[in-house]
Amino acid sequence: MSPARKRGILIGAALAVVAIVVAGVVLLVKEDRAPAASGPGDSTESVQDSPAQVAGRFLRLFDTGDLTTAPVDDPAAATAALTGTRNTLNGASVKTSLGEVPTTPGNATTTSATFHVAWTFAGTSVWKYEGKLDLVRIAGKWVVRWAMSVIHPKLEAGQRLSVAPVSAKPVVADRDGKALVGGDATGVAPILQGALTKVASGENSGAATTVTVSRVDVSGKPVETLFGQAAEAGKPLVSTLSVASQNAAQKAVDGFQGPAIIVAMKTSGELLAVAQNGAAGNQPKALNGLYSPGSAFKIATATAALQQGGVTADSPLPCPGSEQIGTRTLKNDNGFDLGTVSLKTAFAASCNTTFGRLAGQLPADGLAKAASQLGLNADFEIPGLSTEVGKVEPSGSGDEQVEAGIGQGRVQVSPLGAALMAATVATGKPVVPKLWQGLETKVNAGYQAPPAGVLNQVRAMMREVCTTGTAKALKGSGAVFGKTGTAQFGSGADANGWFVGYRGDVAFAVMLEGSNDSKPAVQLAAKFLAG
Repeated sequence: MSPARKRGILIGAALAVVAIVVAGVVLLVKEDRAPAASGPGDSTESVQDSPAQVAGRFLRLFDTGDLTTAPVDDPAAATAALTGTRNTLNGASVKTSLGEVPTTPGNATTTSATFHVAWTFAGTSVWKYEGKLDLVRIAGKWVVRWAMSVIHPKLEAGQRLSVAPVSAKPVVADRDGKALVGGDATGVAPILQGALTKVASGENSGAATTVTVSRVDVSGKPVETLFGQAAEAGKPLVSTLSVASQNAAQKAVDGFQGPAIIVAMKTSGELLAVAQNGAAGNQPKALNGLYSPGSAFKIATATAALQQGGVTADSPLPCPGSEQIGTRTLKNDNGFDLGTVSLKTAFAASCNTTFGRLAGQLPADGLAKAASQLGLNADFEIPGLSTEVGKVEPSGSGDEQVEAGIGQGRVQVSPLGAALMAATVATGKPVVPKLWQGLETKVNAGYQAPPAGVLNQVRAMMREVCTTGTAKALKGSGAVFGKTGTAQFGSGADANGWFVGYRGDVAFAVMLEGSNDSKPAVQLAAKFLAG
């Protein structure tokens, strides 16, 4: 073969290979450019669109609420029905996802697909179910066959959905089963709503549904409830609070012009009411605000003196109108002078001079020990609440000790702590405050109550306060045991008013910021007890 012929054959072979490769590339390009599924709002369809692609595109448009460009045999009817359904469901949002789509033979003209639906209502109620799409091939193109069953598989021709609000079960109930959160609760325990709701959302995932959805016939008569049966509502979380006690406390503080707080608990520790008015602000001062307790702290001073000061409730002690103790000059309210009286009488009259002198004779840690025995240095973690009961440390000097003896200086107590102190006196045992039934309070630092013999005398002294002493205005409120207090703060020009006590198995504390007198606190205590 000549060289020229050989070169010609090789060139021809090479061109043939190139032609084959080019043909292959062209074929691949054509395959790569096959039509893909159209996105929402794209009305372009192709013979290559599979049932799965058509169903997926339909569902994406279903979620938007507009089916005018959807691959459906009757876009106008479909859009009108879907719009009416969304309006009926009060603007609930919908999210769908494609389920199973069976393999379809090339010559098939009908098929179906399943899909999942989730309607989300205001209030986070979610209605979920499985739906079905029937698809039909028309003029070589797959489309969804429209029917009301597309919206819900149980809907028949002429039927529609109907929605009604439900009287939801309480999310949080009080000790008697009355609603605190959810249900028909309206404005109960406003300062605690955030805490109650937060704990309930974490502990009770079965929140009550907010609506019921039914299918109704052409006349509007219900055929079947599809969503919202009472069985779907979870059991409420139960609080120790009492709606009756809470309302009585809230009414009492709301009727006071200045900042007012009331905390009430069972002497066993179960909280019954935590109330503060708008003037007291929206922070839970009732539970963690620390204040000088004034003469209400004489409960602790008396407890210390009975154990460490060598006195009894009947011991005769001087109660001058004014007395200098160390570098401090103490005065009684309006300078009253009782001469020599029993410790019980001095307590009932709230003699600052008597109790300043007693405190000054105690060891440096005497008052702190007594305060600890009454729970004022304890530390608790109540689910949902941030609490502080008090802070009473050993005195750094004799002057500090005298001031602390009448609840001034560095002594700090919260309204919760004051109620806890009263509950400890009443029950004679350490008390753990609780807000929930079934959710325990964690005790980070506990305490031991004073001896029974000491507490018997303290109780008698607290009863005297309410019969002949500074809270005798409570004589008509039953067998109340308590102690009044007035505590200066800031520059000393203003003072907070206190009443701390118990009746029966209910202990409570009333604290009025800037009232400059304990009498209004006694009046609020009477209103609370009457309620």
